[in-house]
Amino acid sequence: MERPRVYFLGSGDIAVPVLQTLVKSEKLKFIGVGTQIDRPAGRKCRLVPTPVGMAAEVLGIKADKVPSVNAPEYLQYLRDLEPDIILVVSFGQLLKQELLDLPGCACVNIHASLLPAYRGASPIVSAMLAKEKVVGMTFMEMVRALDAGPMYTSVTKTLDGTEFAGPLEIELGQLAADATEDVLLKICAGILKGVPQNEAEATFCKKIKKSDGIINWNSDTSDIDARVRAYTPWPGAKCTVGTEKGDTVITISRCRIRPELAGQPGEFLSTDKKSLIVGCGSGGALEILEVIPSGGKAMPAAAFRNGLRGVPPVFKLPEITE
Repeated sequence: MERPRVYFLGSGDIAVPVLQTLVKSEKLKFIGVGTQIDRPAGRKCRLVPTPVGMAAEVLGIKADKVPSVNAPEYLQYLRDLEPDIILVVSFGQLLKQELLDLPGCACVNIHASLLPAYRGASPIVSAMLAKEKVVGMTFMEMVRALDAGPMYTSVTKTLDGTEFAGPLEIELGQLAADATEDVLLKICAGILKGVPQNEAEATFCKKIKKSDGIINWNSDTSDIDARVRAYTPWPGAKCTVGTEKGDTVITISRCRIRPELAGQPGEFLSTDKKSLIVGCGSGGALEILEVIPSGGKAMPAAAFRNGLRGVPPVFKLPEITE
């Protein structure tokens, strides 16, 4: 049997380990990679490739930068490549039926949840906010409906409640990458068949907005802790702090729950000159270990306190409530 011909569509960080595996595979024939076009980033708005685009450069391969994956000329380009499988991971464009029907064997998506839970744009963050104990990656046949296709198999990871979204995304990408070769070979050989999802158990997650990171001190400490970890690195768990020089917005990048302490929501509870401890709605208090001042770099809580020159900060309750 000839090696199955695989074309890859991906953009985000989670897709990078899968791309690396495909390029190195001796049992699959990697025939190309498509990714989103370069986008402006930073203060100077320089065009920056996607993580997959950057990874392709490192690997010494040319990434097809695709404005529209359903454009007739791109579809013809893919037909000429004669893929057996089109594999999609964190690509960022909707695939129409003509493209889904194009590969000789299957159009396969690896979705970052244990389907049918957390269909949609933010499965990892949503699972962390819900304090799930187990997360994973699901290999599924692509259909027009959002993340609703028959499932081939899943790989799982147990969480201990200390994970941050950025590193967890890479870990899950590597977990999927480790299984990719075996799964795709079994799909092409007809050994793995898609099993329909239970629609009654389907849940959905929305695209994350900047405002989602705003901390409400009326919340339970465990909810705020989960928010800090889930929204790092983006959009960041933010709060407004009143200082001697006026209000400033900080991002909390590391914290820990202090169940033995208690105070009113937003109340500053520190009794020394180095720590930042804030009362919450329930579950004790939250000790802030590291912050990112607006426009600045991450610093320990003690360094932030030093900048306040002994004046206690005021942690303000947001106008937006959960």
